[in-house]
Amino acid sequence: MNVKIKRWIPLLLSACLLGLIVALSTIPKPQPPAAEPSKATADEAAAEMRGVWVTYMELSMEYETDKSEQAFREKFERIAAVAKNAGFNALIVQVRPFCDALYDSAYFPASHVLSGKQGDESGYDALAIMCETGKRLGLAIHAWLNPYRVTADNVPEALSESNPFRQHPEWCIETESGVILDPSNENARKLIENGVREIVERYDVAGIQFDDYFYPPDIGDLDNAAYEAYLQTDIPTKMNRADWRELNVNILLSEIYMLVHSSGKQVVFGISPQGNLGNNESLSADVVSWCGVHGFADYLCPQLYFSPDNPSLGFEEALESWCALDRAKDVKLYIGLAGYKAQTDADEGTWLDREDILAEEFNILKKNQKVDGMLLYSYSSLADEEKAAEIKHLTDMLGKH
Repeated sequence: MNVKIKRWIPLLLSACLLGLIVALSTIPKPQPPAAEPSKATADEAAAEMRGVWVTYMELSMEYETDKSEQAFREKFERIAAVAKNAGFNALIVQVRPFCDALYDSAYFPASHVLSGKQGDESGYDALAIMCETGKRLGLAIHAWLNPYRVTADNVPEALSESNPFRQHPEWCIETESGVILDPSNENARKLIENGVREIVERYDVAGIQFDDYFYPPDIGDLDNAAYEAYLQTDIPTKMNRADWRELNVNILLSEIYMLVHSSGKQVVFGISPQGNLGNNESLSADVVSWCGVHGFADYLCPQLYFSPDNPSLGFEEALESWCALDRAKDVKLYIGLAGYKAQTDADEGTWLDREDILAEEFNILKKNQKVDGMLLYSYSSLADEEKAAEIKHLTDMLGKH
């Protein structure tokens, strides 16, 4: 098949899917009352995105002697203050890393991240605290979710009995690297959607973000039964397995997009795919459609975690590949920068000889009219003394723009 034609198959399929979904969505449904936008959301709408990812490890209380609510409040207060003082305006906080929750959820067990054991309640609502803190300091809070991931590399070590994998193993796929919710399973998809809905309805978040964990690279033929069941349907034209997987993911994303935008709140939905454009295919991440078709996401933030001199893939080369994609006018492009690589031997040692790489990359982004903002991975780089010089160059640059 002609390569150019093949490139557009997922796009056309996704467009058809969205047309059907939009048609169905015209059926009147009860809507929640409109809510006043939060100060953080309103401020963000008027400002360029300058965010920091805050990982579940950075939020963790698991190994703290004091796991109290006050101790968590103090920890997050420090995180927010450091980010604010450095010139950032948003925090992307990882609140559902393993089909568990750092908030009060009706669908997912309490995370081990706060209590030390999945299913054990911490006694406080961490996301509510983060939203309160963000609003007070003028920082937008985006809830970062790993939609499919249940376990990865034996983390967490033990799942609670209320974990979806324990309750419904038939909704999941177990690979050598871990367990995921099966993207082709309608019940699993509804679970993910319900989890997003409760966050949007109950918390003062400015956004929902999914990261780059979709189908795992080691999936192999472990979804054979589901694919064979699809082939037995009466759909006249069957997709190959790769396009079928992409469509399964796209159905979820389009439904999340509609869910968020029908909430009556000023909440956005974003996706942070891998920065090497070609790598996304192995994850069934149809980034071409997400960029080019309205209705999948409000923004994409590819993780361009490369130095300018990385011999395998340089920062500017990766940036150009994303900027060259067709993009719907309402889809914003943010860029993820690798604060965690500063002063390490990553990218064949190209981060070791300079202390101004992040500042240079930010300056490149500022000059690129197709880029709408940036995110830094992750908070720890702001508090690491070994990275202090690199971070200072970046924050000085933030202050100039």
